[in-house]
Amino acid sequence: MPAPGKGEVLIQVRAAGVTHTELRWYPTSHNKEGGPRGHAIPGHEFSGAVAQIGEEVDTFAVGDEVFGMNDWFTDGATAEYCVTLRASIARMPAALSLVEAAAVPIGALTAWQGLLDRAKLQAGERVLVHGAAGAVGVFAVQLAHLHGAEVIATASARHKEFVAQLGANRVIDYKNEAFEQMVRDVDVVFDAVGGETLAHSWGMLKSSGRLVTIAADSEGTDDQRTKDAFFIVEPNQQQLIEVGELLSTGRLRVFVDAQVPLDNAAAAYAGKIERKRGYGKVVIVVPANQE
Repeated sequence: MPAPGKGEVLIQVRAAGVTHTELRWYPTSHNKEGGPRGHAIPGHEFSGAVAQIGEEVDTFAVGDEVFGMNDWFTDGATAEYCVTLRASIARMPAALSLVEAAAVPIGALTAWQGLLDRAKLQAGERVLVHGAAGAVGVFAVQLAHLHGAEVIATASARHKEFVAQLGANRVIDYKNEAFEQMVRDVDVVFDAVGGETLAHSWGMLKSSGRLVTIAADSEGTDDQRTKDAFFIVEPNQQQLIEVGELLSTGRLRVFVDAQVPLDNAAAAYAGKIERKRGYGKVVIVVPANQE
């Protein structure tokens, strides 16, 4: 049983979102000082109830239902309990279930921070979203649309109608259509795919255009543009609160593709869970009758 320190809260986890690529990320195998890290618990977005509060925590009480994320270098929420900073969680949006809430933090905050904090997206601008039906892309399309942008998105053919319903003005089938031959002069590229997709996207930008990516190998490239464009999401309570308000009013939607019990978490991280729709999150559900 982990114990909360100063400014921390102990969460009794009820659900945790799965980001399967996390198993390959640097913080999963290294500590903050760069040394080896073993037996890391994955799953850094969650919903649950406050089980215990540490010193100097006066904004939450035991029993409060919350959602949020914790630091990548701490143990995650694929467990009965996890510890996080008070500033990394917010109260549950009233309109969401615990399972739905666990599918929100990483995707929504990544889209928010990429589009609004880093790219400074403005109303009327043209934004190209790669991986629009992915866990982050679904939020990027919606947020760009909500902020008055013209949204161009890439997705597979089977998801074109879905992405259009999210608010995309134009959806390009990346498997059968070459977006680099169809799009020019965009203000912002939000890349959640990487590789050749990222490489071809630089030429889509206006001279004043901005590109952000969550899928680049910033450590393994000498391209300074890519290093500058890459970012990793950070917990942010105020943004969670604002996202929660959008979710509660229906202006923002979250999608869960599969629910998995905690004892089948390994299969979820191995990508061996049957997906119903092919978009939305896989969420691990933790039994409520914990001792």
